[in-house]
Amino acid sequence: MAGSTHTVTNQAPPLVGHDVFTGDRVLTAAVERHLAPGLREEALAELSGLGRSCGSLQSREWAVQADAGPPVLRTHDRYGHRVDEVDFHPAWHRLLGKGVAAGLTAAWTRPGGHVRRAAGFLMWNQVDAGTCCPLSMTHAAVPALRADPELAAEWEPRLTSQVYDRGLRPARLKAGALFGMAMTEKQGGSDVRANTTSARPLAEGGTYTLTGHKWFCSAPMSDGFLVLARAPGGLTCFLVPRMLADGTRNVFLLQRLKDKLGNRSNASAEVEFDGTWARRVGEEGRGVPTIIDMVAATRLDCVLGSAGLMRQAVAQAVHHCEYREAFGAKLADQPLMRNVLADLAVESEAATTLGLRLAAAQDAAEAGDERERALLRLAVPAAKYWVTKRCAPLVVEAAECLGGNGYVEESGMPRLVRESPLNSVWEGAGNVQALDVLRALGREPLAMDAYLTEVGLARGADHRLDAAIRGLLTELADLASAEGRARLLAERLALVLQGSLLVRYAPPEVADAFCAARLGGDGGAAFGTLPPTLDLASVVRRARPAA
Repeated sequence: MAGSTHTVTNQAPPLVGHDVFTGDRVLTAAVERHLAPGLREEALAELSGLGRSCGSLQSREWAVQADAGPPVLRTHDRYGHRVDEVDFHPAWHRLLGKGVAAGLTAAWTRPGGHVRRAAGFLMWNQVDAGTCCPLSMTHAAVPALRADPELAAEWEPRLTSQVYDRGLRPARLKAGALFGMAMTEKQGGSDVRANTTSARPLAEGGTYTLTGHKWFCSAPMSDGFLVLARAPGGLTCFLVPRMLADGTRNVFLLQRLKDKLGNRSNASAEVEFDGTWARRVGEEGRGVPTIIDMVAATRLDCVLGSAGLMRQAVAQAVHHCEYREAFGAKLADQPLMRNVLADLAVESEAATTLGLRLAAAQDAAEAGDERERALLRLAVPAAKYWVTKRCAPLVVEAAECLGGNGYVEESGMPRLVRESPLNSVWEGAGNVQALDVLRALGREPLAMDAYLTEVGLARGADHRLDAAIRGLLTELADLASAEGRARLLAERLALVLQGSLLVRYAPPEVADAFCAARLGGDGGAAFGTLPPTLDLASVVRRARPAA
């Protein structure tokens, strides 16, 4: 029973029971823009169904339960037999099953699949980013396995299946399968060429046994893994199945689970190989080129994942401020808070618009468009660098919009804050991305040509964007000593590309705010420093989650 003084007023209702897709004007416009007319109606209906699931109270409760009940490593059974299994909260399996059923691993099977899947993946990150790890790994394994047509024919139907078939059994007996990967070693980190895990050839062609230790193994409960190891011919990519064809367990020794800052519903492990059976993927000595398409796909997922976290943070902040009153007015109607919300909304829109544009480029590249493939080579590492870097400060600022309520676990904002740095670290931290940008600039002239063609589509539409393009060309004129300023180059490449997309596709008030603050130097380092003369009220209205 409540005390007589305990009357609850001036609190925002929970943001649940709504369609996360149709309530996101930026995302729906991007999907409509990048899908051919014949694909739109089905895709919009499908994504709206997923959006309702993402916005449901049930999904939110499952996410809280999975985060509060993290996975537990079970190395042995009650009789002392080594089993090396990971036990998850039931809510985890419900969430992962929803993601698989929604086609978040099936982009490769239908026209426009990458745009559709990108929109769904962006939304699913707003529910539980932990389950997005195995969904991303499984999705990204497909292009790597295509280096071996026989392996691809065997595994691709399982990986793109929309059936979540949990439990350890030989893959041939399962209706669907999940993939993880294990590349990082304790002595090398991102420098995979320092890997020491060895691969010894067996009599059967293409098969090996692996010996070594992996410092990070993503999604260790999966049915198979892509692994880098050193074969006689050099660093090579391998497929390691969790279960062998005869029904016995492969040697896959889980030494411990990582105790992580965020992403707590998901398991990340250290794993030991000791005579572990593996099948070669691609040629010996071509491990990095074989797995690079998987890396590119997961890096794009980092962009989409951060864009999803940013969107959820902005939606929660705008929703709260639309209801909360202080000093005689709604927070959203007060000029300074309106400036903060508008600035956050602009950043979120820029991230979503860029992520969906890159997904569309992936669809085009799959159809044989080499210019779009070249654009991805430069734009993906630049976007991965910049969007993931912007995620953490945006989420923290959005949590501050809720005041003390945003610091309380029940609001959901602390979980977003803990999650926000992950994508900046995963699949290569900031320096790795910036150096990859330099490699693309130095070795692949078609990539720069494709990028300049893309941003040039908006030339003449905004003087600040035009000036930024000229400044970028000046920076790119001297790449001989560019390593020390590689981060600045990556940032400017991403900002100019975002500016070009917003000038072409966003409402004038959004593009104006972005170009003023991000390209024209009219904003400060902190959020909430947009020029007050802009139409900020319209920007905030656009970001409001439509219930």
